[in-house]
Amino acid sequence: MKQYKKAKQKKLLIICSKQQNTSNKQMKNTTKKIIWLSLGILVILNIFVWRVVFLRSGDELKLSFLNVGQGDAIFIEAPNGNQMLIDGGPNKKVLSELGSVMSFWDRSIDVVLATHPDKDHTGGLPEVLKRYDVDFIFESDIVSDTAVYKEFQKRVEEEDARIILARSGQIIWLDSDVYVQILFPDRSTLGWEANTASIVTRLVYGDTEFMLTGDSPKSIENYLAQNYAEALRSDVLKLGHHGSKTSTLELFLGYVSPILAIISAGENNRYGHPHKEVLSVLEKFGIETKSTKNGTVTVISDGVDIRIKN
Repeated sequence: MKQYKKAKQKKLLIICSKQQNTSNKQMKNTTKKIIWLSLGILVILNIFVWRVVFLRSGDELKLSFLNVGQGDAIFIEAPNGNQMLIDGGPNKKVLSELGSVMSFWDRSIDVVLATHPDKDHTGGLPEVLKRYDVDFIFESDIVSDTAVYKEFQKRVEEEDARIILARSGQIIWLDSDVYVQILFPDRSTLGWEANTASIVTRLVYGDTEFMLTGDSPKSIENYLAQNYAEALRSDVLKLGHHGSKTSTLELFLGYVSPILAIISAGENNRYGHPHKEVLSVLEKFGIETKSTKNGTVTVISDGVDIRIKN
């Protein structure tokens, strides 16, 4: 009986040993799979991180005219990664558009500028301020009693950002050789009509320039032409007021002399933007035109030449 028990115990030990070996093999196989999976994930993450670093360490300025429908929203990213958003469109669609041009983990924008209080320019900015940390907010001193503007101002007050009243002569440096000039207004705009009070900016990178006019009407374009003349020269012009005939004065267009005009307008909008009168003027000057109706338009500059990202 003792021998039997010993034999039985030995047999059981062998069985246990076999089971342990099988278990060990399974554990080893599982461990190998985990190791290889981990290595694979690390390699992918490494490639992804270095791709981002490579892209960020380039020398390109990216300017995206976002497809926010009937409105304006312009996202700027300098070669060093500093970012600026000019206007935010009419609603929270700006968030999905920003998501298409920003890294998914990025939750900060260095500068936000609101050209004027109209909904089609500031309606989406409260959502932007909710989601992103913003360091500087530029705005004019024109006020509005609309619910949209009040919500924007509420968010501005809650944001831990420096609020700056925009005035001509100010320079916003985004990189060592990338800066935004504020051309207008040059005085208080309290009590002005909203479009007339639009902040006009000119983005410069090396030998390339971008004229960004908000909804400025012809009267302001004429004023700029009289005061700046050839200094308005820019490769790209974001047409005033979504291509409305109330903007794009020929004198102003002649001084800016762009090779590319951007129309930020919604598909089948009720205003008929862009107006045929404006399209005729652009054709007369031989200026190529791109519209956000067909999706976000991204223009890339290396400081010498510009190209459109398809």
